[in-house]
Amino acid sequence: MASTGVPEDLRIALERLAAVERLLVALDFDGVVAPIVERAEQARPLPETATAVAELAGLAGTWTAYVSGRSLASLVEVATPDARTLLIGSHGAEVRLGGEEHPVVLDHDQQEALHALHIAFAEVASQAPGTWVEEKPAGRVLHTRQADAEVAEAAVGAARERLASRRDVFLKTGKQVLEGSVVHATKGEGISFLRQVTEADALLFAGDDVTDEDGFLALDDGDVGIKVGDGETAAGFRVADPRNIAEAMALLVSLRAELGAQRTP
Repeated sequence: MASTGVPEDLRIALERLAAVERLLVALDFDGVVAPIVERAEQARPLPETATAVAELAGLAGTWTAYVSGRSLASLVEVATPDARTLLIGSHGAEVRLGGEEHPVVLDHDQQEALHALHIAFAEVASQAPGTWVEEKPAGRVLHTRQADAEVAEAAVGAARERLASRRDVFLKTGKQVLEGSVVHATKGEGISFLRQVTEADALLFAGDDVTDEDGFLALDDGDVGIKVGDGETAAGFRVADPRNIAEAMALLVSLRAELGAQRTP
């Protein structure tokens, strides 16, 4: 089965993946399901990808998931996910399974650390035009996409310096963001959790950012990792942009549906 937008080596891997009994398809949202936009709240999934994810979720022995650094509330708002799709928000700190949400609960020390994190990021943003702070239940994100390169670099440096002495704030650098969290969680841990929950025989994970490398490193032999865009990666496959992910997901739907039909008496 040919698909012009899917590299040949990836097509072969998807054919193998489609044949497993229990399959988990986990996708980062921004830069993978949705093209990158100036403001996070403006992001929307490519219709073709959203359709493919919903179709995969309807196939026997198949689970779908969005694994995102976004807060769960933000992810639900912009992705409008199929109710069957499992959700990991805040890099694994928040979870929605079967429509049931598991919110972050912070103790007193974590609440104090979050307050200190908010003050540090807010003060930096107030002095760095084009930067702004996004609030999450267990963290804050300093966005620098709309700032000049020099301003962005200085803002990230200043924020790191302000928080350098704190051991209760975990910083992650992403694409034009600096994220701080008071809960240590990674996409790798989120993916491992989903593998346990679904008892998947194999999984596919696609991501585009530095934080997605934790997810790629959590993959086992027989899994498929897809890096979207440039940059060093532990993923076994690479595509150029979210449109290629849409094509790969459509191909996976076709392959798995065909194999499912062959198994049906």
